[in-house]
Amino acid sequence: MHKKKNQRPSTNLVAQNPADTSQTKKPKPNQVPPTLQKEKDKTKTGNIKLSMAKKNTEYLNALVFIDTNILLDFYRIRKSNISMKYLEEIEKHKELIIITSQVEMEFKKNRQSAILESIGEVKKFNIPGLNVPTILSDTKVVELINNSKKDIITQQKKLKEKIDKILKNPLQDPVYKCLDKVFKHKSNINLDRDSKIRFTIRNLAKKRFVLGYPPRKSGDNSIGDAINWEWIVKCAQMTGKNIILVTRDTDFGAIDETDSYLNDWLKQEFKQRVGARRKFVLTDKLSKAFQLLQIPVSKEMIEEEQKVSNYVNKGNALNFVEYQDIITKIKKMLEVENNFSNFQKIKLYNPNNNDEVKE
Repeated sequence: MHKKKNQRPSTNLVAQNPADTSQTKKPKPNQVPPTLQKEKDKTKTGNIKLSMAKKNTEYLNALVFIDTNILLDFYRIRKSNISMKYLEEIEKHKELIIITSQVEMEFKKNRQSAILESIGEVKKFNIPGLNVPTILSDTKVVELINNSKKDIITQQKKLKEKIDKILKNPLQDPVYKCLDKVFKHKSNINLDRDSKIRFTIRNLAKKRFVLGYPPRKSGDNSIGDAINWEWIVKCAQMTGKNIILVTRDTDFGAIDETDSYLNDWLKQEFKQRVGARRKFVLTDKLSKAFQLLQIPVSKEMIEEEQKVSNYVNKGNALNFVEYQDIITKIKKMLEVENNFSNFQKIKLYNPNNNDEVKE
């Protein structure tokens, strides 16, 4: 008989420093956190098919700060079920959301303007009259068109009435009601107006503002961004978690079509005050933050958010088609006479006045 060899005791033990949060056990890459395990089995919510983050997206144990400009996007997303799905996930995971009374104030300050901006085309929508020859005025087609026109006008009136109610009473607004629950959620990462530490954060914000530290817009006379930054740093220090900042504000860093880059000074400051091993992710996409946290995100949600981003960024520069459109309009207003070499005679087009204006 062979004697059993004595098995050596396992030496695969790693001493952990309880104060070192970097040694705490983290979920393996691609592993869904226990709190989100139920979401993995869900394939549908409403009419939206959900999918977990891509397999190559590693879970990040992080808190999320969502800037006001991103929250106002929920009025710009054209598909209401997509907008509400984002809001549902925010409310469901509000314990991960860093909140300040500054963001709450900015959202409620700009809510009405964002609504008017998003439905501006509806307000301006006008149905022109249909002029047809007398011999066709009693045809079935004309009758159908006129009936449809009346129906559109009726529905348009109802839509305007609903918009008026939302503007006058925020509780009629589903976006407002959902986010208000998040703003009022009591937690140690919510810097509301009842938090005693708010005075300390404000003093730190005033100091960095006077010294000209970022985040700060050119010509800015408000310490709002500084308050948000100081609170983000404080939350990272208190919880030992990584940070995801979702914003389109370029005072936090550079943003291009493919990625976002945290400001060099803010990156250095975060490492010095929080820790070199702690991660800070800057992005202008809420869907990316959800993927890093392995919160369900559908392809449709990602596409709609991209459309909003394109819509918002569209105002920064004219594309070629828009440039051509402007030129065409200018040509309709100005009729340049035959002699282009001396530009001595220019006739301004005026529908109410046929006189020529000469230089």
